[in-house]
Amino acid sequence: MDLTAELQQQVQDAFHSRTALNIIGGNSKSWYGREAVGEPLAVAGHRGIISYMPSELVITARAGTPLAEIAEALDEHGQRLPFDPPYFAASATIGGTVACNFSGPRRPYAGSCRDFMLGCTILNGRGEQLHFGGEVMKNVAGFDISRLMAGSLGTLGLLLDVSLKTLPHRQAEQTLVLDADFAEAIAIMNRQASTSLPVTAMCSDGKRVYLRICGTPSAVQRSMRDINGRIFEGGKHFWKALREHQLPFFQTDTPLYRLSLPPAARFAPLSGTTDSDWFIGWGGAQRWLKSTLPFETVHAYAAELGGHARLLRGGDRSGEVFAPLPPALMQLHQRLKQGFDPAGILNRGRMYRCL
Repeated sequence: MDLTAELQQQVQDAFHSRTALNIIGGNSKSWYGREAVGEPLAVAGHRGIISYMPSELVITARAGTPLAEIAEALDEHGQRLPFDPPYFAASATIGGTVACNFSGPRRPYAGSCRDFMLGCTILNGRGEQLHFGGEVMKNVAGFDISRLMAGSLGTLGLLLDVSLKTLPHRQAEQTLVLDADFAEAIAIMNRQASTSLPVTAMCSDGKRVYLRICGTPSAVQRSMRDINGRIFEGGKHFWKALREHQLPFFQTDTPLYRLSLPPAARFAPLSGTTDSDWFIGWGGAQRWLKSTLPFETVHAYAAELGGHARLLRGGDRSGEVFAPLPPALMQLHQRLKQGFDPAGILNRGRMYRCL
């Protein structure tokens, strides 16, 4: 169903009245970012696959299209979204996924949601319809605005439709497990990342390191011999549970932090935490922490290790939840916001207080 005209009128009315709008799709990721403000703007009804060209590996869909609907259409042709997007709820939409730039365990080895953005159509804060990019990989001369929308949390524009690159399903898959504490797991994961083996996911719970291998049957068998780990029979369920935060580690009301660090950064538990408060993914680059420690403390710890932190879920969402930006970079964000949304009506303050 195409609701472009209705949505455009709503945004134009809000622009003239300076009314803040809270963009809501499937509402599966409402916990992400700072607290939402403004009048609800429902976009879930703006849905449907506009075009799908399996031979060209590209799909275009309206922002309210459920992820499940897209996955079903791709699966009929043996294809998938390469960045392995998490759903977090059955109502998850492709627009919300792109707006959050969410990717699954495959992200370090295949790329992020942003990397597979080919084009999009948006409504800016004036209610003007703008189209960026196209339906092929090399479609942009200069700055790629469509990729700018990935991860902007709806603060720069209301997504109407997105075009994404697809890839074929893997031919074979196997998960191996090795006993290792966090320090040993980081060493193992970094060692495997330096090889040519078709590893597509690695993580550690502090007791074991898990490695997913995908490729041709012969490549998977050869990799299994080289790694020499135990076969983990529940591999497919495990990686899906990790992607959807359904593993026991994530079943908690304690605030959840996500730290982005260099993969080889040492594991040194933050004061006040224990090994059971941590989970490592993305081959060492993504580290989850369950803690009631202040955001500033966790971010300072991540910065010391060469990365940054964000408060992903829970905790105080009235303050800042993303890593502070250097003044020059924040000014760039503010200029972009002013250019796309001069009245500041779109998802006001969802990313940073001043945006």
